[in-house]
Amino acid sequence: MAPSTAPTPASGELRRRLGLTDAVVIGLGSMIGAGIFAALGPAARAAGSGVLLGLGIAAVVAYCNATSSARLAARYPVSGGAYVYGRERLGEFWGFLAGWCFVVGKTASCAAMALTVGAYAWPEHAHVIAVAAVVALTAVNYRGVEKSALATRIIVAVVLAVLAAVVVAVFASGAAHADRLETDSDLTVLGVLQAAGLLFFAFAGYARIATLGEEVRDPARTIPRAIPLALGITLLVYTTVVVAALSVLGPQGLATATAPLTEVVHAAGASWLAPVVRAGAVVAALGTLLALLLGVSRTTLAMARDRFLPHALSAVHPRFGVPHRAELAIGLLVAATAATADLRTAIGFSSFGVLLYYAIANAAAWTLTPAENRPPRALPALGLLGCLTLSCTLPTPAVLTGAAVVTVGALLYLIRKAVHTNDSH
Repeated sequence: MAPSTAPTPASGELRRRLGLTDAVVIGLGSMIGAGIFAALGPAARAAGSGVLLGLGIAAVVAYCNATSSARLAARYPVSGGAYVYGRERLGEFWGFLAGWCFVVGKTASCAAMALTVGAYAWPEHAHVIAVAAVVALTAVNYRGVEKSALATRIIVAVVLAVLAAVVVAVFASGAAHADRLETDSDLTVLGVLQAAGLLFFAFAGYARIATLGEEVRDPARTIPRAIPLALGITLLVYTTVVVAALSVLGPQGLATATAPLTEVVHAAGASWLAPVVRAGAVVAALGTLLALLLGVSRTTLAMARDRFLPHALSAVHPRFGVPHRAELAIGLLVAATAATADLRTAIGFSSFGVLLYYAIANAAAWTLTPAENRPPRALPALGLLGCLTLSCTLPTPAVLTGAAVVTVGALLYLIRKAVHTNDSH
């Protein structure tokens, strides 16, 4: 009997099991998390009632970034994101810089998530709780335990339920007043842009949709539809929550809130809901922290293998099969940051690094040709301009620290390049 010429499972047909709804749910699971619990206060401090305008700007920039990433992911279906795209389209230096910005930015994201756990679990000892959370999850990761897709869906369901409960409690209480949404007379463009940069943190994760090329049916059609749907739903959820928060606390009350959504339910006369909100925030933050620690350690592993970071960090544990040295190094760095930084600084620094990362992704997408399924040129151009603008308007300490760390990364690259060139002669 002649051998069959039908496609085998290795051809990838069986892996394309996700439809549009699945892709949207995965996108929501990547975006709707602890960011909304953490970023509202710092954003309101920057823009006051203009926080809603900032939210819209952050969503537009996120859409441009996600679209550019999706087209690049289709062209380069390998792990690494803009670390790969920058290297292939712009040159080795830009690939390195993207990877460096990702590692430092997401390390700060880890610290912000740990501080969110502390702020909602035990505000009086937020830094201690944050460090304990990092130590615990680093130990979990060290043994090779990963957050499953089922856990992601459970977490996003819990978060959506908690946010819905907050909104219902606010508008059923009679404590909400529309006049608290009115624009302040001292509203500034800089304040709105700074709020957008801080709220960009709450959209982090949307690029997960862009990496689904090998898993969805008809990816060329499904992914471009899933991105705006997931972002649109997320924006609707966030807008509803921000309106509810502003209507009971007002811009000033929201700006000074340590655990904003807990204070929202107290102000709405639904104090019985506060423990639920705290628990939901802690679950969301722990889930996000676990995923972030996994992602940063794997990118660190890839850069260490390429000798852009110390090669010792590329070691894989013989028993647990994880990059244990990278995980310990990242865990130590995150714990140190969580012990010393405040939440606003951590979010600002995170946004600075991640915005530069996506600036490089947009620049790479600009170089795609029509034959490579280039997005409309306006999208990567707007994404690049938006990322650079928002990164420069973040709180001054975040910008200065971020610029210093990026400069250190560039110097490390140049030193490595010079050493490599001398060794080759």
